[in-house]
Amino acid sequence: MASWLPETLFEILGQGPAPSKDYYQLLITRSQVIFRWWKISLRSGYQSSTKPGEVKESYEDFLENSHLQIQIALVFGARILDYVFNLCEGRIDFLERLSDNLLMIIISYLDIDDIASLSFTSHRFSKLCMSDRLWEPIVEAANEITPAMKALAQDHSWRQTFFTKKLQLRKKKRISENRAGNQ
Repeated sequence: MASWLPETLFEILGQGPAPSKDYYQLLITRSQVIFRWWKISLRSGYQSSTKPGEVKESYEDFLENSHLQIQIALVFGARILDYVFNLCEGRIDFLERLSDNLLMIIISYLDIDDIASLSFTSHRFSKLCMSDRLWEPIVEAANEITPAMKALAQDHSWRQTFFTKKLQLRKKKRISENRAGNQ
């Protein structure tokens, strides 16, 4: 199942915690965890003696190397370390690896309530679920697009236009029901 995965599963670059000026790279491939560092020294005498370093570990060796795990947690944080553990243990989030275009196609088949729920699962899904690329076709399918609606969508968003139109329809329905009940 993992054969269609790219060679590089994850990569992150960053500077070490203050006051360090050192740079680090964490690279997870299909078979290895690679941790690289570049020591940065502002002292002229130390610049030539500090060479870049690299540690390459198999998944199994990484899971037993507490020193490397601590370094990764210090530089990149506990959440990144947990993510690396999951990758090394074969727990890969395949949905997160899909392109935005493919995810938009999938999301477009969801009900409005499901889109709302999905938007709370991650920053990426929130951004996709709020995008005009998703909401413009939804508005077009639900309503006849008028120039006023297009102007509203340009000023605000297609999502807001959809819900504004939905609220207007509910209000009209209540008014007509009240009139029918009063007669």
